[in-house]
Amino acid sequence: MPGTTALRVAVLVGSTREGRFAPVVTRWLTGRLAQHGDLSADVVDLTETPLPTVLPAFGEAPPPGTTEALAAVSPRLAAADAFVFVTPEYNHSFPAALKNAIDWHNREWHGKPIAFVSYGGLSGGLRAVEQLRLVMAELNAVTIRNTVSFHHAYAAFDTDGRVDDPAVDAAAKAMLDQLAWWAHALRDAKSVRPYAA
Repeated sequence: MPGTTALRVAVLVGSTREGRFAPVVTRWLTGRLAQHGDLSADVVDLTETPLPTVLPAFGEAPPPGTTEALAAVSPRLAAADAFVFVTPEYNHSFPAALKNAIDWHNREWHGKPIAFVSYGGLSGGLRAVEQLRLVMAELNAVTIRNTVSFHHAYAAFDTDGRVDDPAVDAAAKAMLDQLAWWAHALRDAKSVRPYAA
């Protein structure tokens, strides 16, 4: 019967810079995913499976190591039923490393839902999420409405990486419930009729 097996969720860690806060947010998120029951997380950390830091100009040969990097990342994205992007906000947008990882792929995103967990200062990374929604619509993905955003992120987590805030718990549950609904619906639909962009 469609929709009975666990959903594979690729958690794409969007920041690669030194001293990044992304691992703290990602550990919190994977804990929430584990509690959900029907969601299985695969953390795709771009520092561990790096794609080229600079895209070649169109028509030029890819930089050395591109093939190996894509072989490490692409099958994991293709196997995912859904995604969660963990992203900070850099200059009113999202990190170049995340855009690069997105651009090196295409069909891996098609007909799949994407949720966002963002963090930052006053804005909580929400402007990065708005930019990502535009990009992912072009790649035939479905971005879900609910997000989790951490405003003044360093203050939101305790020294053990925990968040003691019922509002955040409620936001995370609503986001993951939506993600699971869309992932089941889209996976079931594609089992009947393959998605054609």
